[in-house]
Amino acid sequence: MPRSRRRGVGLAARGADAPGSATVTPTTTDAPAPRPRWRRVAGHPLTHLVAALLVVALVQSFAVKVFQVPSASMERTLSPGDRILVDRISFATGDPRPGDVVVFDRPESWRDGRAPERALWRTVAGWFGDVFGFGPSNGDALVKRVIGEPGSTVACCDAGGRVTVDGAALTEDYIAADPPFEPGALDCDTEPRSMRCFGPVTLAPDEYLLLGDNRADSADSVSPCRTVSATAADAEAARTAACARTVPRDALIGPVFFRFWPLDRIGAP
Repeated sequence: MPRSRRRGVGLAARGADAPGSATVTPTTTDAPAPRPRWRRVAGHPLTHLVAALLVVALVQSFAVKVFQVPSASMERTLSPGDRILVDRISFATGDPRPGDVVVFDRPESWRDGRAPERALWRTVAGWFGDVFGFGPSNGDALVKRVIGEPGSTVACCDAGGRVTVDGAALTEDYIAADPPFEPGALDCDTEPRSMRCFGPVTLAPDEYLLLGDNRADSADSVSPCRTVSATAADAEAARTAACARTVPRDALIGPVFFRFWPLDRIGAP
């Protein structure tokens, strides 16, 4: 009896696979459709990098540009190698104001000679730096402080050795170093006269007079006037506008509003 029961079970099991019997087949899910090509391209890391560089280039061209301080002429306010941000919008909508620390393209009258020629690799690296703000620059920009604006008359010095604008003496607590001046011993009326003295310089409608904060070591608007007078003509030039060199309005790029390097001096200048 147990033996026949096992045989019946075996027949029943084989009958499940017999023709005409119902079978259960596993269900399969459809494979996901491939993403469109534009979505694959847009999601690629290289596309993200190119987009980021384009955004940086646009910001640098129209809003904020990165510059590196080239010399010690603005110490203690700015030091050589400082990385600064310049607002390019301000001068597109308004005019520079006295006291602004500004970046400007070096005018031809400020050049001592021809600009040095650069190798091709340096030119390419400079182009990248100018567009994206990383690396060297092909530009020739300087940073100084606005002292005189169009129509004003700037001179130095009053009896205390101070710069005057339209006859009013300036209080300039940002000056790091100035050529020596001693009333009665070395001033604008003694021989020799103080190298601090210049002007008066009356500015034309589109001219600005810019000085460095480190006056004793600054190639600025009046540095050609800061010479020991060798002849009467030199002395007379230093007493007038003949030795001064101004900056035209269209050479001014924008005011400096932030220093981001070095980190221990980060902040507004």
